[in-house]
Amino acid sequence: MHSIPDQMRVISMSGPGGPEVLQAESRPVPRPAKGEVLIRLRASGVNRPDLLQRAGAYPPPTGATDLLGLEGSGEVAAIGEGVENLAVGDQVCALLPGGGYAEYCVTPASHCLPIPPGFDLVTAAALPETILTVWANVIEGGNLEPGETILIHGGSSGIGVMAIQIARNHGARVIVTAGSEEKCRFCEALGADRAINYKQEDFVAVVKSLTDGKGVNLVLDMVGGDYIEKNLRVLAVEGRHVSIAFLNGSKMMLNLAPVMMRRQVLTGSTLRIRSDAEKARLVEAVRLAVWPQLATGAIKAVIHQTFPLSAAADAHRMMEKSQHIGKILLEI
Repeated sequence: MHSIPDQMRVISMSGPGGPEVLQAESRPVPRPAKGEVLIRLRASGVNRPDLLQRAGAYPPPTGATDLLGLEGSGEVAAIGEGVENLAVGDQVCALLPGGGYAEYCVTPASHCLPIPPGFDLVTAAALPETILTVWANVIEGGNLEPGETILIHGGSSGIGVMAIQIARNHGARVIVTAGSEEKCRFCEALGADRAINYKQEDFVAVVKSLTDGKGVNLVLDMVGGDYIEKNLRVLAVEGRHVSIAFLNGSKMMLNLAPVMMRRQVLTGSTLRIRSDAEKARLVEAVRLAVWPQLATGAIKAVIHQTFPLSAAADAHRMMEKSQHIGKILLEI
């Protein structure tokens, strides 16, 4: 069995700033507390919240590590008191409270998921954060029903490509926006009914045309800013608007009269600040509903590029350019 060293390689931050603040250092290997497991990581996902935290705009919750990384995959290296459903040597992917930019990390055992059939340890790192975010916001928070229409902004992002597949398999009609013809064609090949190049088309006009003026039942928005008002114009009567990020800013002027007249719902959420118990409930929900679809190939992981842990800054630079399709990973 693999012996656990005292020290591990990590990527930390010298302070808030650009990708250049990411630096390699050595830190003690953490030890699992009650209900936790220690994972020897093989790969970690790079997500937008990592970039926000690096910039100083998304501090970790109280008690969480300052290291970046909200999802990862690897082998269980040690188990804490009371852990019964996992054993040393098990291969898992997991939602992390932070700490994924390292050789080892700890997380509650209830936040771990088995590696789906057909997935290797590296690719599985692309699953937890995106699937749980989509499930929590589209299926649960957004109450998407079969036969409804959803508009997904950022269709070629890590969240977007998973939202397309989960919504499609849920029986919904899927419309997305993306920033190039290449990205649009990819989204349609993945299962979107229509991809709109927002740099060349007015998505409000296109969506209204596609829905005969009725609008969509659900908008999954990660843009914010002036998109909110535009989204509400294409949201149907009793439609739901779910915000999960705000690349264009979190503040806007909004006329609430149309919202009231059309009985629309505006909501949003983040995953990281939820309680461990709530995260465990979501993990179990996706294990039952989504993991079988991963096993059959009905849902696929889309990996744009994998970087070594030491090149985390380059991975962040790629994400900031928004030229990727799917997930960016760090291999450890």
